Amino acid sequence: MSGSFSQHMSHAERFASLTPLIEPTSVAIIGASSDPHRIGGRPIAYMQRNGYSGLLLPVNPNRSQIQGLPAFASVDALPQAPDVAIIAVPAPQVLETVQALGRKGARSAIVFSSGFSEVGDEGVLMQDAIVEAARAANMRLLGPNALGVFNANLGYYAFFSTSLERGTPLPGRVAIATQSGAYGAHLLGMARQRKLGTPICVATGNEADVTLGDSIGWLVQSPDVDVVMAYAESIRNVDSFVAALEAAHRAGKPVILHKVGRSELGSRAAMSHTASLAGDDKVLDAVLADYAVVRARNTEELMDIAYLATQRIYPVGNNLGMITVSGGAGIIVSDAAEEVGLPMPAMPDAAQAQLKQRLSFASPINPVDCTAQALNDLSLVHDFTESMVVDGGYQSLIAFFTQAGTAASIGPRLAEQFSRIKVDHPERLFVVSVMGEGEELAPYEKAGFALFEDPTRAVRAIHAMGQLGEAFARPLRQVEAVGGVELPARTPGEAEAKQLLARAGIESAPEQVLHSAADAAAFASQVGFPVVLKIASADITHKSEIGGVLLNIDSVEQVREGFDLLLRRAAEHAPEARIDGVLVARQLQGGVECFMGIQRDPQFGPVAVFGLGGIFVEVLKDVVFRRCPFGVEEAETMIRSIKGAPLLLGARGRPVTDVAALARVLSRLSQFAAQAGPRLRSVDLNPVFAMPQGQGAWAADAVLEVEELAHGA
Repeated sequence: MSGSFSQHMSHAERFASLTPLIEPTSVAIIGASSDPHRIGGRPIAYMQRNGYSGLLLPVNPNRSQIQGLPAFASVDALPQAPDVAIIAVPAPQVLETVQALGRKGARSAIVFSSGFSEVGDEGVLMQDAIVEAARAANMRLLGPNALGVFNANLGYYAFFSTSLERGTPLPGRVAIATQSGAYGAHLLGMARQRKLGTPICVATGNEADVTLGDSIGWLVQSPDVDVVMAYAESIRNVDSFVAALEAAHRAGKPVILHKVGRSELGSRAAMSHTASLAGDDKVLDAVLADYAVVRARNTEELMDIAYLATQRIYPVGNNLGMITVSGGAGIIVSDAAEEVGLPMPAMPDAAQAQLKQRLSFASPINPVDCTAQALNDLSLVHDFTESMVVDGGYQSLIAFFTQAGTAASIGPRLAEQFSRIKVDHPERLFVVSVMGEGEELAPYEKAGFALFEDPTRAVRAIHAMGQLGEAFARPLRQVEAVGGVELPARTPGEAEAKQLLARAGIESAPEQVLHSAADAAAFASQVGFPVVLKIASADITHKSEIGGVLLNIDSVEQVREGFDLLLRRAAEHAPEARIDGVLVARQLQGGVECFMGIQRDPQFGPVAVFGLGGIFVEVLKDVVFRRCPFGVEEAETMIRSIKGAPLLLGARGRPVTDVAALARVLSRLSQFAAQAGPRLRSVDLNPVFAMPQGQGAWAADAVLEVEELAHGA
């Protein structure tokens, strides 16, 4: 029941229905207090102090006046239905309060009260009851156990955090959506220190109704918001979350996400090798890859990326040029750029020669070091930087001038030089790295520069802007309708799994399940030696562990001997297993072993994984994930993104493999998974042989797990 307001509301309607919650014209406070330091008193004090122009309606049966405002004895006594009601009463009184608000016609409610799903089964029942009451009244409900909402643009603070005593949010266009109220308040404090304006915040608490996704969805459609910072501990309503990311993408507004909690998926699909590679965290990353979302590793990075995103410059084909007065800083930035994969190409030779003519002892490569001489002649700074933009073509630039850049004798004039370039090239992302405070930074801030003391932090943020640019340039994923694949009633054996996959265009080497040694020998002679022999049994998943796979069988005699050996091993190690016979397959040679698979995530659906076989999967876990389905082009991008890709592309004299065929197999596998529906638990193709160019890609083994149907279903 949690996380759903109405089965009949579209996502757009869900998002729009939060307007009374975030932009109310009237606020009732149930459990209002005359003490501005109590939970029921703080919102009133904050709103009066900050000039909220809407109607405040305190409710307290024991007071006729609250903090100078007329108070009402009950919800029923209110003169009108409020846009939003703050509920600050003990947990046992919340249900009757929500019911009363529903009768009154309130449009939304914020439940500050705790003691619900976070405390156990009894609390879950209470929480479900208040959701039902809110749903019956078409009322959105934030919480329970929520810190609340603020919208400083309106002076509206339905928020009881003490953090507001230290100061209200700065003006700006960054919003906060957070599952943790206390951490949301922490983000507010950090944003103030970072000089980052975060005037709107929604803290969702238990998410009985309003979710993080709902909040993001409303925020990205607000004309007052350009960037959303989000803090998440779990994704409780996947559909709403994904719809919000789609809305953000369409609106051209990035979401900077700090998702904590890195847990592995359960062992529900223990037979799947893919399940041991996939975790909740990797699956989430695969989902986020479809949208304009950057995942911050920590709070500092969250702030840095959101801060730089306020420039609203998201370069496609991002690269970095650096102008500096410090060779050491140039090395540090170059190291940081290489670490995150941000290209720093050299300046063109002709441009380098021109800069050398201007200053013979400059280093004009990139980073471009104009040396301390530039402090004597600031026109050097302008001309060198202009050349980097015009001749070097850098999409992003960082200027490192440390404390010299804020010296009274230098700062204003240096800022003016850079400002001329910024005005002439407004499409370029320009970051200045200087040290200073207060008025020392004012010339740069007035000119609209993004400022970083630590240039390595700037590099990570600049790289993130390029990631966002690439994301915005991609069309949104079009998810195909489920259906079209009929799965067997129970988990199939290898041969049946391969037949099922073959209908989806995923081919295997010639093979057949045989029931006698003579038939096996005849088939092996037909397809050509060497061949592989395997026990054919749906009950024996990991055949190699019991010696159930024989390789390099290259004669009729070896086939006959191997056939009998496999049956003896099956009888010895798996006496209860159903044996269908022995699978004989042509042994593929000369290719590169790859691994690809499908894991069905309980929240996000089927996710594909690809990597090289053997040690690359087992030990190095050099794999890439992607949500299904996807096309051939995207599949090839996945293949080329792994660290071991050079082994497929002809490294050190190896033959170039048929990457195009491999991409077709991977894409078809993703389509198969999407069409198979929720009964498909996992698929492992291990190995898939990527043969030399023009010779295709073939699945040598297949394990397919389904959710078994009840007998007679």
